[in-house]
Amino acid sequence: MEKLEGLLEDIVFQSDDGMFCVLRLRNRSEGRVTAVYHGAAPFLGENIILEGQWTEHSRFGRQFDAVICSVQQPTSVTGIERFLASGAIKGVGKVTAARITEHFGEQTLEILGSSPERLAEIKGISAKKAADIGLAYAELSEMRELMLFLEAHGVSSGYAAKLQAVYGSTAIVRIKDNPYCLANDISGIGFKTADRIALAMGLERDCSERIVAGLSYAVTQAAAAGHTCVPEELLISETVRLLQIDTEAVQQVFNDLLQKDLLRTEEVGGLRLIYPEYLYRAEVGTARRLLLLRDNVHPVGRVDADKVIAAWEKEAGIVLAEAQKDAIHASLKYGVFVLTGGPGTGKTTVVKGIINVLEKAGCRILLAAPTGRAARRLAESAGHPALTVHRLLEYQPNSDGFSFGKNDGEPLDAEAIIVDEASMLDINLTYHLLQAVPGGCRLIFVGDVDQLPSVGAGSVLKDMLRSGKLPVVRLENVFRQAEVSPIVVNAHKINHGQMPEFVSGSDFSLVEFADENAAAEYVARTYSALTAATDWRSVQVLTPMHKNPCGVQNLNKLLQQYLNPPAYGKAEINIPGNVLRTGDKVMQIRNNYEKDVFNGDIGRIIRIEGKSVTVAYPERQEGDFVCYSQSEVEELQLAYAMSVHKSQGSEYPCVLLLMVPSHYIMLQRNLLYTAVTRARERVQVIGSRAAVRTAVENDRTRRRYSLLAERLQEDSDVFG
Repeated sequence: MEKLEGLLEDIVFQSDDGMFCVLRLRNRSEGRVTAVYHGAAPFLGENIILEGQWTEHSRFGRQFDAVICSVQQPTSVTGIERFLASGAIKGVGKVTAARITEHFGEQTLEILGSSPERLAEIKGISAKKAADIGLAYAELSEMRELMLFLEAHGVSSGYAAKLQAVYGSTAIVRIKDNPYCLANDISGIGFKTADRIALAMGLERDCSERIVAGLSYAVTQAAAAGHTCVPEELLISETVRLLQIDTEAVQQVFNDLLQKDLLRTEEVGGLRLIYPEYLYRAEVGTARRLLLLRDNVHPVGRVDADKVIAAWEKEAGIVLAEAQKDAIHASLKYGVFVLTGGPGTGKTTVVKGIINVLEKAGCRILLAAPTGRAARRLAESAGHPALTVHRLLEYQPNSDGFSFGKNDGEPLDAEAIIVDEASMLDINLTYHLLQAVPGGCRLIFVGDVDQLPSVGAGSVLKDMLRSGKLPVVRLENVFRQAEVSPIVVNAHKINHGQMPEFVSGSDFSLVEFADENAAAEYVARTYSALTAATDWRSVQVLTPMHKNPCGVQNLNKLLQQYLNPPAYGKAEINIPGNVLRTGDKVMQIRNNYEKDVFNGDIGRIIRIEGKSVTVAYPERQEGDFVCYSQSEVEELQLAYAMSVHKSQGSEYPCVLLLMVPSHYIMLQRNLLYTAVTRARERVQVIGSRAAVRTAVENDRTRRRYSLLAERLQEDSDVFG
């Protein structure tokens, strides 16, 4: 990295979270230059040394992009006065700063630190004000000391404010005592950053504190990869790889933790599995509650189900298949029931039938789905209100993370609950849902078990089916109205391990490219042409991965360049890794219940004013826009392209799907199947027939370690 040193003259911009700033500094050789720093801004008058590289911004021209900032206190009277006048010290403005430096000169900062009571020597400063200024300077000095400590250990000083807010004046002592506490206590600091600090402080690579932290991190990473637990051998080897130390040292610490009963474990078939505590509780609690609900259902009011079904068939002008009727009867008979099936097999029709019969029986019914988009689709198709599972449970973020208003002490007011897109449920959310289901209530899970599993830990729907202990109806017959759709036909081919049939110019086609950059350019041109003829919501680009030329990041930048390039008078705002402009298609990437927008919601930016962004979401009433402040803008990302995982629970008229050789690590049958079934009218695959074949033939989906199925088998020795 290059270095740039200079006197800080101006702070052009400072983000609310203190993690980004734009600075102007005076450098001896370069003169007055602009620098951007990904951290908290230093104080005016300080001499700073930046490390980074020179860049050329499309709008702001040449500037220095810094990743490290080292600070030296001002030594000249002019620099000290500028520093004091910057407002950094509460109670000191420009006039007071001038008086203080005039009186104490170059000794000013020394006096502030050691003898602040001497400020009362200056006319207009009382003894109380002198004490207040001294206290403010002491707090600032602690902050500066903390920032310097972080920078000295290779960590951005931008975290100093968060650390001081959590630890107060004990921050450095706490870090020195246990640097790994940072990974648990401070948002944005992970194990690797904490480990870098620990090693820089002189901790031995094979000390027990480091190994314990490494084991904990490895278990957490397993959960992030979808496992509820991890085999001992895999945990040990992953920790060894992570810490780069001998296996014997890790094994010894692991054995010590076992002897002290500090690890949550389960043994099955000679295999020892290690759990994070919260996932162990969730898995055990989910199994217990499912069996309890299965075996203790309240009878419904007197209703002739066959008569109600026949009347409904006549009214709706349909004839149900026997499996569909069986599913409706099962919803009346069982406390827990699973309905699964692929596209075109009539799951939506069955859900309507279930609602019709349960309403006739006088049941209070609630409908839910894991995402906002899936909940809206369910409400539209079923003709009944539906909520996200989080909203149904009255999710509330708090200082401890989150809580749910609905739980075992305050259950849901329902006699039947239908959860759609159940393949997206992870074990933790399922556990909280089950806690809130009242005794005797019917719980109906609906989903396609052949789709991708949940992003979170566990494979709940698959494990419920695998257990053989819960009532299941699998719809397999593709109905005539669906047979004409090449999307449905090919989705079932893929699911059965057969290559899809591509027909050039049809609603299911393949365009091959040997060069991935050329494939990405083709996608951008095709997207532009298709949306010009319809609207911005009609086409969605899907891809398995985030990186590479045909990954989400590059495709979004390329599509933005084609569809919404910079222009005079068009407002834009920088977010990490991207620029957002008025007119951009964007996606909400986390649930925001205050704004009533959810992870995966797609909208369009209609206005950028200063640091705020206003987005129109099609599902909301006209004129009901969502405004994001500067600190909230990071909840948005470009959405011209998205990952297949992110598209779960959604449908689009047309899908442009990238399938290229460099995505080989993600080329799996269930991913291709999930991507294809996101489209209602048209699928165009861009890339390589060989990549499609790789995905179709790869049915070895990454195994998820979970014992939910075994726990549901009551005779199993692992049922806790």
